[in-house]
Parts: sequence; C-alpha cells; structure tokens
Amino acid sequence: MIMAYFIAIYVLIDFFEKIDSFMEKGKSMFLVMKFFLLNVPFIIELMGPVCILLAGVVTLGILNRSNELIALKACGIPLHKIVGPILLAGLAFSLLLLAMSQFVLPTTAAITNRIWNVEVKGRVPLGIYRNGRYYYRGDNGFYSFSRPDPHKNVFLHFSYSSWDKNYQLDSLVAAKKAVWRKGTWTLYQGQIQTGQGRGRYATEIFSKRHFGFTKRPADFFVPEYRSLELSLVGLFLNAKHQRSEEEANRAWAEFYGRIAYILLGLPLLLLGLPLLLIVYRQWGRDLSLAIPVSCGLAFFCWGIWATMQSLAKANYLNPLLAATTVHLLIGVTGIYLLLREDT
Repeated sequence: MIMAYFIAIYVLIDFFEKIDSFMEKGKSMFLVMKFFLLNVPFIIELMGPVCILLAGVVTLGILNRSNELIALKACGIPLHKIVGPILLAGLAFSLLLLAMSQFVLPTTAAITNRIWNVEVKGRVPLGIYRNGRYYYRGDNGFYSFSRPDPHKNVFLHFSYSSWDKNYQLDSLVAAKKAVWRKGTWTLYQGQIQTGQGRGRYATEIFSKRHFGFTKRPADFFVPEYRSLELSLVGLFLNAKHQRSEEEANRAWAEFYGRIAYILLGLPLLLLGLPLLLIVYRQWGRDLSLAIPVSCGLAFFCWGIWATMQSLAKANYLNPLLAATTVHLLIGVTGIYLLLREDT
C-alpha cells in the first residue's frame, strides 16, 4: 500500500512536469501512458528502501498501538522473535528489488529513455558506448575515446581516423589525452599516421598539438543515466572491461552503489524499528511521530550514501567501502538498539 501511494504521487508530479513536452511534440496519449507505465520499475527501485522502512515501522506501530506488542511480550516472546518476520519480509522484498533491477529495469529504462530523449526532446544518440569507450562517426572520420567525467571536456586514449573514397585508411591521429577548450582540440602525447599510398604510412610523434576537428563534445551525445539501462551483471562486466583507472573506479562505484542502494532498506529497517519503540516510550506517540522520524532517517542516510558515492566516483574513496559504510553503521546501531529494547 505504501509503495502504491509513492508511485501515485511520483507519477502525478512527473506527469504535470512532462505532459507539456509531450503535447508540444503532438504525441499521442498512448505514448504518454506507455512512458509513465514503463517508468514504474524505476520508481519502485528509487523508493523501495524507503517503502521497506515505512512498511516495517507501520506494521510494528499498529501492533504497538493495539497493545498486541505488549501482549506478545507479556507472554514471554522476546522482541527479536516478534520483529523477525518483519525483517525477513524486508529481506525478501530487497531480493525482489535486486531481481527486478537485473531482469526488468534495463528493458523499461531503455524504452523510457528513448521515448523522452529521441521522440520528445529530439536528442538523437549519435555516439555509442562499448567496453569502456565511446565511438562516434563524424562527417569525415571516426572518433574513439574514453571519458572519465562526462561533465568535463577531457578525453583519454583519444583517436581520430579518416578514410578515403576507397575505404582505405587516410590518416590516424592517436593521443594519450585530448582536451576541448574554446572551440579548439588540444592533443597531448600522441602520433599522426598519414597514408603515403601502396600501404605505406608516415608517422609523426608530437607532445602537444592543436587540431581543427569539426565535432564538439556536445555532438558525442549518449543518453544520460545509461547505467540504468544495464543490468547488475552488465554493470559488473562493464567495470571489468574498463582500461583506465579513473573509469574503472567510476564503473565499480556504479556497480557497488546500485546494489548498496537497493539493499539499503534492510539496515534502515533494523534502525527504524527500535526508534519507533524509543519514540513511543519517550513521548507517548508511535506512528504520528515515528513516520516523520523514519522519513528523516531515510533521507539522512540517503544523503550520506550519495555523498560517499560521489567521493568514490571522484577516486577519493574505495568504491566497495563507500557502498557499504552506511549499511554497516546503521545496521550495527539498529541491532544494538534492538537488543537493548529486548532486555
């Protein structure tokens, strides 16, 4: 029920934000409904941890408000056995979210991204991304590179090749690093191979040189949130195939971070259940105060998790450490509070 409420609120807000864009392009209501319907798996993954926390808190709060919790404890049943089924349910739903992220979300995310970027916004993805590298076919040649930070115009292992009318390699420019600034391409530590005919090529080495390539970084468009279109196995293989240390670190951060976020509901539940009992004992209220406290706890932990993910992608933290630290801290704290409430 809580998940249904969150989905309804999210879709309602998203609908009013995007419906004008659909109407301006003259898209049919069938396409609109298809877009928002296929966006539901993304919403479920996004709100899943919070819903698991709130569902557990509401369940225990109802038991507490109807005095069933007191009756169970009076019969000698320890608290850890009472909350055991709630924790098992949270684990079961977390595993379902993992399965959905592996088998369902990549397909639906690819369709919704295509509808929004191509059919509504008209942003045709001109480049492709394979095994840690971007590939793009320009008017006069082919570009290939890796891009550690999509928000910076710095490219690693950059290459540009042009072909003649007989599909023979005319020239090849390769560099360790390329920077695009103020309309000019600057390449560092590279070489130029120029065709001399009859399969012969002249090679020139350079440490720094400016080039007048016609394409800009904005032309190498690949849809945002591309990682959502990859399954968990796809994210793992993508991280394994990265060549540069920066991109490998970023890919591992996305892989571990995706799994960690999906499983965040369980440690939140471990901490939220004893907090409910503490709130009730201190202020004599259960759900009226426990639900806002639980939501605040969820967004606070999400903020810490997001911050650590950013540090991991910027190569300041180990990706696995950044993904698991929040879980360990709130999980251990929750277990400690549960055991204390059980005494």
